[in-house]
Amino acid sequence: MTKLQGAWIWYELMTTDPVGAKAFYDAVVGWTIDAESMSPDMDYRMIARADGGMTGGVFKLTQDMLDGGAKPAWLGYIGVDDCDAAVAAAVAAGGTVLMPAADIPMAGRIAMIADCCGAQYYIMTPTLPPGAPESTAFTQATLGTCGWNELSAGNQANAIAYYTGLYGWTLPEPMDMGPMGTYQFIEHDGEPIGAIMQKLSQRPVPVWQHYFRVPSIAAAVTAIGAAGGTVAMGPQEVPGDDWIVIGFDPQGAEVCLVGGK
Repeated sequence: MTKLQGAWIWYELMTTDPVGAKAFYDAVVGWTIDAESMSPDMDYRMIARADGGMTGGVFKLTQDMLDGGAKPAWLGYIGVDDCDAAVAAAVAAGGTVLMPAADIPMAGRIAMIADCCGAQYYIMTPTLPPGAPESTAFTQATLGTCGWNELSAGNQANAIAYYTGLYGWTLPEPMDMGPMGTYQFIEHDGEPIGAIMQKLSQRPVPVWQHYFRVPSIAAAVTAIGAAGGTVAMGPQEVPGDDWIVIGFDPQGAEVCLVGGK
């Protein structure tokens, strides 16, 4: 990552059961999620990869959050140069503030946003300690990182205008999907980071799906079932000699994986 503004820098699982989530994702993705919370004030655990890097965190939903309608889910963080200015810009572009900007000790300033069509994500201005490594949470090829970010948008054209205007993403040639419309690839700082497509009718709400890279999708499908999850779609071959699978972890969060056959 050479440019913060518009980069995907962190991924967070919101769950009702961090212990159960650790058992599932350690087995399925090959992560090592902390066995205990790193914070005395909240249940937050870090996601470590086999290469020593960090992909994100696991956050236990509080009862107040559950009472307010929160459900287990994955959310991504988009880096911004100035969190408060980015919140104001998102609102001006049609977004909604779900969590006002707040400082997180030893991490940075974050806010939760719903985009112009309702898909949720975080923005973050990191304030890491001196010498801390640059984020490697998103890299297309590294095992255990996020390899693709895909938005099922409520309105594809509006979403494209929203994200390119706010985060400087650029648009290479889209892929024609026939009756399903176009699959609009997106790039950040010249590098592919994902795509924006029109939400399918069977998907109830707009959502970002973050695909984590595993060595073998066939092995991941077996591991999902053995660890108490379910497969909802796939395995399916995608361009670039990759395969994907979409399922649900035992707590109900949608999990998306990409990898070799």
